[in-house]
Amino acid sequence: MAFTKHFLVIFVFLAIFNICNGQGLKLGFYKKTCPSVEAIVQKETARIISAAPTLAAPLLRMHFHDCFVRGCDGSVLLNATNNNPAEKDSIPNQSIRGFESIDRVKSVVEKQCPGVVSCADILALVARDATLLLKGPFWKVPLGRRDGRVSNSTEALFNLPPPFFNITQLKASFASKGLNTKDLVVLSGSHTIGTSHCSSFSSRLYNFTGVGDTDPALDSNYVAQLRRKCSPTDTTTLVQMDPGSFKTFDEGYYAQVAKRRGLFTSDSALLADRKTNAYVRLQATSKGSTFFKDFAKSMVKMGKIDVLTGNQGEIRRTCAFVN
Repeated sequence: MAFTKHFLVIFVFLAIFNICNGQGLKLGFYKKTCPSVEAIVQKETARIISAAPTLAAPLLRMHFHDCFVRGCDGSVLLNATNNNPAEKDSIPNQSIRGFESIDRVKSVVEKQCPGVVSCADILALVARDATLLLKGPFWKVPLGRRDGRVSNSTEALFNLPPPFFNITQLKASFASKGLNTKDLVVLSGSHTIGTSHCSSFSSRLYNFTGVGDTDPALDSNYVAQLRRKCSPTDTTTLVQMDPGSFKTFDEGYYAQVAKRRGLFTSDSALLADRKTNAYVRLQATSKGSTFFKDFAKSMVKMGKIDVLTGNQGEIRRTCAFVN
């Protein structure tokens, strides 16, 4: 009897652990219910990125921001309700673009397979396909996520690592989501595409410690370049995160960071840890020898954070609203 009780306790614990770590997901999840879903998403994403290549980075970032708040449950896509600002209203998400692109893909999928494919899964697929379209890696996406019913702006503020985090804070943030130090430095490589507003890093140029100084971790020539583009109060100008190849997913980001030209404090922070520093320099000097393989692996891992599966959550008909 005692053995049976212990076995049941262990079984329940393992079941909960597996659900939290994405074990309810699998490749080919929609094989019988919506076999063409990946082809549909890929085709529609290609149309979107062909018309607006700069949307690829925000769509990839959107998946990251979804997974770090309540897990990969599509909560970042929900609109606010009367008394509840949503995640997309939170400061870290106010610069994200592409919500209408996810709605567009969802609409096409719904016509083919109504009420079957979750918004969370569509976002995971779009992030992969958008990366591939900018010459990045391909990875197989385990599917079966369900959509959450809650989205809260405060939770986004407290769960998303800001661009001013140091290496200790970054490692703690990622560890809280089940991601290790290697995942941190690998996923940071997504900064090889996209742009940032001056306001996200201008304190590094003009007032780093509150006395009108610059961040000593930044290359002085790079500081001069950035100052020519960004005034201290500039909130609208966009700066390429990987200058010269911000529309191509490559290892260029690591070369920039190795030269002390990481745009954010969180980029420069990768040089302050032995493991992350070594990874940055390896990719910078070997033309990204393992970056694509590592990135694919870490993206699959991130895509399993605290997912809802089985009978949890719902399959939203429209991504911006709960059913």
